[in-house]
Amino acid sequence: MIRWRRGQVRLLLPSWTGVHVCAVDLVTDPDTASPSTCRALAYTDLVGEPHVGDEVLLNTGALDLGPGTGGYALVVAVPDRLPADREGPGHLIKARHTPLQATVQGADEQGSPHHETLRTARGIDGMPVVITDPHSSLPAVVAGVLAERPRARIVNVMLDGGALPAMFSQNLGTLREDGLLAGCVTIGQAFGGDLETATVHSGLLAARHVLGADVAVVCQGPGDLDTGTPWGFSGVACGEAVNAVANLDGLPVAALRVGEADPRPRHRGVSHHSLTAYGKVALAPADVVVPVLPGEFGERVRDQAWPLGDRHTLVEVPTTGLEGELLSLPLKPSAMGRDLGQDRAAFLSAAAAGRYAATLLVP
Repeated sequence: MIRWRRGQVRLLLPSWTGVHVCAVDLVTDPDTASPSTCRALAYTDLVGEPHVGDEVLLNTGALDLGPGTGGYALVVAVPDRLPADREGPGHLIKARHTPLQATVQGADEQGSPHHETLRTARGIDGMPVVITDPHSSLPAVVAGVLAERPRARIVNVMLDGGALPAMFSQNLGTLREDGLLAGCVTIGQAFGGDLETATVHSGLLAARHVLGADVAVVCQGPGDLDTGTPWGFSGVACGEAVNAVANLDGLPVAALRVGEADPRPRHRGVSHHSLTAYGKVALAPADVVVPVLPGEFGERVRDQAWPLGDRHTLVEVPTTGLEGELLSLPLKPSAMGRDLGQDRAAFLSAAAAGRYAATLLVP
């Protein structure tokens, strides 16, 4: 359920495109553990732009739970200064039948300038598509692709298993602003990309035929859901994405979620997320990239990935030189608060998948 709070904007903090970050003084409630002051995100397309002194209505549910990618309350409304109505085409409703539902135009809906293109498209022309579980691996995949093919057009197809607003992702914004990513397609209940589509299938078609992608990267938004049960994690969608790519005559490239610093045993070495998504959910064959990592840890990753070879093609990809590519990114790779120095294998695995996808491009 929603945890409602009232507050007053005390300070505007450093923000990014589509998002205003505020320091908000909360109206204190003795029955809640919420701090008296918190950081709050305002999605400007939804609620307008809060100013210092504004009274705001907040949702503090995620803040109070303290998730790994949280730390923010969300501005639900600025009641005394509502934004103007935004006129425009479109009838796709995101967050359907909730108090915060928003209407956008889908690239695949009737009335869209891209409707005919997507209505008649039958496939994605053998395009390599990297499928990866955590959103934090997106910059690493991009770095791996560009290490081999610096001119490649890369498009992110963002699943709705994590954060729904694309503008929540600073990774996405930075990659776009620096010209390393050609665009983003948000699918399902996710929204805020350059294009919106109803399904991962139409999202892939839009990435290829509307945004001109050479390579697509399918991943969730930040903050995926993991219940600690074999099937209860939002990353099962990675296996379904493999099937979608294959159905559209693309080349599915499966990135392994690898970790050497995660304290949870189920994520050490090759995560159970990858073993379940690719080993049980994915029914179509994919090229599973096994990064060549040094020492006993590298052998452990190879051994854990081995069973996936019953269904898929295992491809060992060297990681030599990829650390330098990661360090040259305009942002600092980070996953669950750990940077490149703390969990090198996590980022090298994703970058290796990008490197391999680039080799599948026609010269």
